[in-house]
Amino acid sequence: MPRTCTICTHQDRRAIEQALVAGESFRNIASRFGTSTAALKRHKDDHLPGKIVQAKAAQEVVEADDLLGQVQSLKVRAMSLLDAAEAQGDIRTALTGIRETRACLELLFEVEGKLDRRPQVNLVYAPQWIAMRTAILLALRDHPDAAQAVATVLTEGEGVSHHHAA
Repeated sequence: MPRTCTICTHQDRRAIEQALVAGESFRNIASRFGTSTAALKRHKDDHLPGKIVQAKAAQEVVEADDLLGQVQSLKVRAMSLLDAAEAQGDIRTALTGIRETRACLELLFEVEGKLDRRPQVNLVYAPQWIAMRTAILLALRDHPDAAQAVATVLTEGEGVSHHHAA
């Protein structure tokens, strides 16, 4: 049965972990909290990375929620200004309001993961893929069954419908 971590069960665990994260020396922490430096090192190596990752993930969620709230608020303000410009018959300002509202909506969709601006690459038409596919099939030209099997798998992987003659 594995040993229980003495730091995990220590009454000052939170303070010990804060000191470890702050980079305080093991010797200092051990002396201050009555633990061994070996226990501190084991705890830092075995238990802190997971906690730090969890804390970072939680912080990112808080920041994302804050960003989402800010973008939503900005969208509401842009819509409000657009409505005011339209009510006053100020077409130029209304058009600017429409552009700003559109920009807010795009940002909101990006933050929510509904809009992906990353470039899409179709590898099927990439010259490097065509050259590689050709090289593979040429290497298999003396093995017609293998060449046919590879060609079938490649065309199916490319989403190409391929029928064989019997």
